[in-house]
Amino acid sequence: MKKILIILLFLYVDYAFSHTINYDNVVLRHWKLEKENQFVDGSFYMLKNGIIYIEDANDKIVHFPISSFSIEDQKFALKKSEWVNKINNDITARNKTSEEEIQSIWNKKLGLISILMFLFGTFLFTYTNKKKLTYIIPIISVGSVMVLYGFAKKAITTTDPAFINSAFIPFKSTVSTSYDATYFYVNSKGIPNHTMMVGIASGGWQQQVPIPQCYISTFTNKSGNQNAWSIPLNPEIAATPVPVNKDHFSIGAIAIAANGVAIFNLYTTSGADSYATGQLDKYGGHCGKGDDYHYHTAPLHLISSGQTTANLPIAFGLDGFAVYGGLEPDGSAMATLDGNHGHYGTNGVYHYHGTANANGSNPLMIVNMVGVVTEDANKQLIPQAQASSMRGGNLTPLAGALITSCVANSNNNGYNLSYSLNGVPGYATNFSWSGTTYTFNYVSPTGTTTTNYNGFSQCTVPNLGLSDFALNDTNIILYPNPATDILNVKLKNNLAESDVQSISIFGLKGELISKTLHYKPTIDIKNLSHGTYLVRIQFPNYLVTKKILVK
Repeated sequence: MKKILIILLFLYVDYAFSHTINYDNVVLRHWKLEKENQFVDGSFYMLKNGIIYIEDANDKIVHFPISSFSIEDQKFALKKSEWVNKINNDITARNKTSEEEIQSIWNKKLGLISILMFLFGTFLFTYTNKKKLTYIIPIISVGSVMVLYGFAKKAITTTDPAFINSAFIPFKSTVSTSYDATYFYVNSKGIPNHTMMVGIASGGWQQQVPIPQCYISTFTNKSGNQNAWSIPLNPEIAATPVPVNKDHFSIGAIAIAANGVAIFNLYTTSGADSYATGQLDKYGGHCGKGDDYHYHTAPLHLISSGQTTANLPIAFGLDGFAVYGGLEPDGSAMATLDGNHGHYGTNGVYHYHGTANANGSNPLMIVNMVGVVTEDANKQLIPQAQASSMRGGNLTPLAGALITSCVANSNNNGYNLSYSLNGVPGYATNFSWSGTTYTFNYVSPTGTTTTNYNGFSQCTVPNLGLSDFALNDTNIILYPNPATDILNVKLKNNLAESDVQSISIFGLKGELISKTLHYKPTIDIKNLSHGTYLVRIQFPNYLVTKKILVK
């Protein structure tokens, strides 16, 4: 009996500690390189052409020939690769695999592990000398924690930058974009192409005005960070979504609209419902204490005005998930929404929807932040861009005021904002800028008061256009097209093979089919189902997207 207990205990502890954990709580396999007698800790990435690719704890991809590993590791890699290929061959099954279903699978595994642990513990207490339990219990406890911790899972989605960029393309005249390995950046001045502020009543910030801001990567904000809007490219599903209410995210933005205008919590810093209290114009926006224009409701007008199409995102949450209007990405009617005001799409990726209620109440958007986010001590989601205030932000609403117009001045270096007070017209805040000097003329029926403020120099949105996401496609040839078993990739005009960082194949709904982390002249596609796919070739500073047909 003692020998059996020792063997069981050894197997249990060995199983519990045969994995290491990286900083994201993801289980890493302990791979053994036989000849070198060395170990590599990482998760299986893929098996291609006899090469095993492993993603280590620092998210770095390393690769070794399969023959370098132990027989056990080789079997593991072959089994994982077989499973991946099976999933890739079954498009329908993959599209139905949502994060909820995946989590359900892991929950079942956890349940099975818990039952086995309970039975094992019962066996020990029944047949083991009680004095010896003093030494065994701590070992079992640590092993149990490691097993359960090792099976913890975070739902992570990798977003294709070209997909995010598609939402901002209709607004490229005033918005530019770029990205790195972590974030997709949106550069803008926060000024829409529609009329601002008109109709804001006495509960609103009538004394604030729309000053163009420097939400650009080349501008350093007061926190010392670059000031473009940052959308996570690897969003994670939060274990518990954080409510967007009076107690959370009361300062700053929760999303960025496709036209480059920030979207704030529906509730203001005072806890008031900005829509219900008449603080917003007809587009759901107003200016805050920093003289920054922003929305507080879903920007559905981007669709109704024809500025973008109904199947493109109208915004992106700062947790990394897209916001659509009344239709799904494929143009079909909006599916049933969950309590967060969104749902998983057919590709298994979460997205929100903006809706306007039939009774005219506020257009809802994000009720809870589904993605993992960080909220600072000021109840602000970080990181995010910041407005530059110069007037102190101490102006208060005027009881009885109503904004009647807000138009750009003739020199296009300021705005004239007019309002009435208790039904009496003739009030205005007219302002303009020259260099770092901002001149405000406060007009009333009895006279005008002028005050100068020292501020920031107006900036220009970087003219990135589509350069970060497209290259003249005549420099890259994919053939044959239509293809059947093999897709050839040819580079022309001095494009270097060494500059190709990856070649990815996506379905039309954005699901990743395969990814090669270097240049390959030929790609095996015989396992793909018939249909249309997008091939995306990543270079250091740009992304090329081409369409192929598999028959």
